[in-house]
Amino acid sequence: MYQTIYHLKGSLIKRGNLFLLLPAIIMTISSCKKEKPVYADLIYTKPELVKDPPSTFMSPEESMKNMYLPEGYHMELVASEPMINEPVTIAWGPDGKLYVAEMLTYMQDIDGTDENEPWSRVSVLEDLDGDGKMDKSTVFVDSLILPRILLPLDDRVIIGETYNRSLYTYRDTDGDNVADEKKLILKNDKRDNANLEHQSATMIWGLDNYLYLSNGSLRYRFAKGEMEIDTLMDAPSGQWGMTQDEIGQIYYSSAGGETPALGYQQHPYYGTLEMEGKWEEGFEKVWPIIGTPDVQGGFGRLREDGTLNHFTASCGQSIFLGDKLPMYGDLFIPEPVGRLIRRAKVNIVNGKKVLSNPYGETEFLASTDTNFRPVDTQTGPDGCLYVVDMYRGIIQEGNWVRKGSFLRPVVERKGFDKNIGKGRIYRVVHDQIAPSKQEDLLHKSSDALLDYLHHPNGWYRLTAQKLLVLKQDKAIVSDLKDIITGGDPFIGSMFGNADYALGRLHALWTLEGLDAIDKALVLAALQDKDARVRMAALRVGEPLLAAGDPDVLEAVKALKNDNEPEVLQQVVLSLRSAKDKAGKETISEIMAAHPSNEAIAVIGKESLKELPREIEQIKKQYVLESSNTRNRIVNGYTHFKNLCASCHGKNGEGIEGMAPSLIGSPRVTAKKWDIPVKILLNGLTGPIDGKEYSGVMVGMKQQDDDYIASVLTYIRMHLNDSKGIGAWQVRNVRNSQKDREDYWTIEELEKEK
Repeated sequence: MYQTIYHLKGSLIKRGNLFLLLPAIIMTISSCKKEKPVYADLIYTKPELVKDPPSTFMSPEESMKNMYLPEGYHMELVASEPMINEPVTIAWGPDGKLYVAEMLTYMQDIDGTDENEPWSRVSVLEDLDGDGKMDKSTVFVDSLILPRILLPLDDRVIIGETYNRSLYTYRDTDGDNVADEKKLILKNDKRDNANLEHQSATMIWGLDNYLYLSNGSLRYRFAKGEMEIDTLMDAPSGQWGMTQDEIGQIYYSSAGGETPALGYQQHPYYGTLEMEGKWEEGFEKVWPIIGTPDVQGGFGRLREDGTLNHFTASCGQSIFLGDKLPMYGDLFIPEPVGRLIRRAKVNIVNGKKVLSNPYGETEFLASTDTNFRPVDTQTGPDGCLYVVDMYRGIIQEGNWVRKGSFLRPVVERKGFDKNIGKGRIYRVVHDQIAPSKQEDLLHKSSDALLDYLHHPNGWYRLTAQKLLVLKQDKAIVSDLKDIITGGDPFIGSMFGNADYALGRLHALWTLEGLDAIDKALVLAALQDKDARVRMAALRVGEPLLAAGDPDVLEAVKALKNDNEPEVLQQVVLSLRSAKDKAGKETISEIMAAHPSNEAIAVIGKESLKELPREIEQIKKQYVLESSNTRNRIVNGYTHFKNLCASCHGKNGEGIEGMAPSLIGSPRVTAKKWDIPVKILLNGLTGPIDGKEYSGVMVGMKQQDDDYIASVLTYIRMHLNDSKGIGAWQVRNVRNSQKDREDYWTIEELEKEK
């Protein structure tokens, strides 16, 4: 049972006699409550910059000496080669074991030879003596093709491979750390033919008990032991890495779009929302402390001193939710091409989240080791920040290093293709704060897990919630409700700095995962003194709003006068579920009362729209077209939003310096329809209409004919007044150009006319 035990100087005091000693208790505990310490946050002095540094391998110890961090922080080695090789992401199981995905075949030479062979693996690491350094490595699963999704559940681990849309769970049933059980939980036989950098690369267990992928408009959920699929309206299109903050807001990133962070203004359940001014001016600029000649964007992405000038490979981001570093809630974004990690503060400005770099023109972590390639960050169970260093020469996939690319001669000159087969995992530690010892949650009872719902480390909170939901133990429902309605424990709130509101937040979502949310609970949580709990109550109460419950609607409307801007935004979002016109009236009132809140203005305007979803609009718009053409346009819309929009803009209008507009483009609308087909198959390089753009457009030859035809039909018919293209036309061009490997240039295409 969940209960509060009262202690005073070692003596257990019965609850009935508590009031007799209340004054003494208050005096004693008040004197024990400590102020939170304040730590210095002074940035380092940058070393003298070497424009064209050597590419020599360094040992982990040597490499750490070349890492620069703010005063008070240092790096500690957790694991390195030969224990691990080519690590790309990590995740802890609830029992404390660390799982590592290793892409052993990734770019083992300049042409990516044998890259797609099933020779990669997931290993499990163990720290046997509790010193923070791994002592034992065991291959958990081998014979994998470039594993990219890694999500521990209970004693099962979800693993996803490149090109494979199906998902499996793996389990070790006999205690030898080798998986001997493999079960299919999501079947999708259609191969993902996108470039491996553009496929979904991360899956997280969301605070709302849905499983989210970094790319695509689907989310998943365990229901009665089975995986259910739900469609999102218009989810952001991310790439490698995703993370969430303490209230479940998800943060994506897009290396291809050179976008360090996106999708964080509202939850993806409500659709994509990107706002002007989402980061401070200059935030997209990066500040390496070493020359970075291997930039796929070419000279346009290099400063005169030879350093990368803009995010180009952001990945593996994480909101730090640990309790052993003074940077809770900050966003960390690795940039492997720049050999650095950005620390970003998340500020609320006029209602919208705005990212800023607290160190100006300096990075939180930067290295002068050319082979330092940070690709993933995670909050660890010990309360520290973990960094996965792939430690290698080439970081870009083979499509970007082909003959004719800017990168290939750089790689050949520097010998980057020879630097392979290594990898390190580090943790960032503060000099004045000792990391905590990890606890085993897997083998704890449901009752015991309840206490971890308000743990100061977010890893424990979410892991405890996940285990309780997976257990489906309904015996704890009453205890969870007591946590929510009981407020802060009297003694606990007096002693220490525990954030019990986070316990109520996770208890609410745990009940949602147990299908135990009821009207009385929602009404109580809507009046919680903590804004984060009120926001969660709004979300879990949406089914009641959709069902037309008048009491819940009145309670939600009453929050129109809430003092917290984020609560008001959630009210506007949640009222989209209400069928009553009073919901829209309340949205209008909130908008009128907060004219300077940019987020409310945008979200409110969208919430008041009566238009159908864009796909439904497209289907209606082309109702007279054949079903094949209509389906190609719809599929092309989805493909375009998931990939092309990150460079060409969500409506094909182009992004300055990134990619040209597709609207009215003579290549797109050409009567000689094989020109746009050629561009999509092999890519395009060089200036376009006299303008230079960052990098090259990579070809999509790996996609099938239907995919190419769908994208071109959407671009030509929906974005332009031109004719669509069929799969047979793509097939003809593909066959006629089967021996071509180089990118096209505008000059060559002009000659083709």
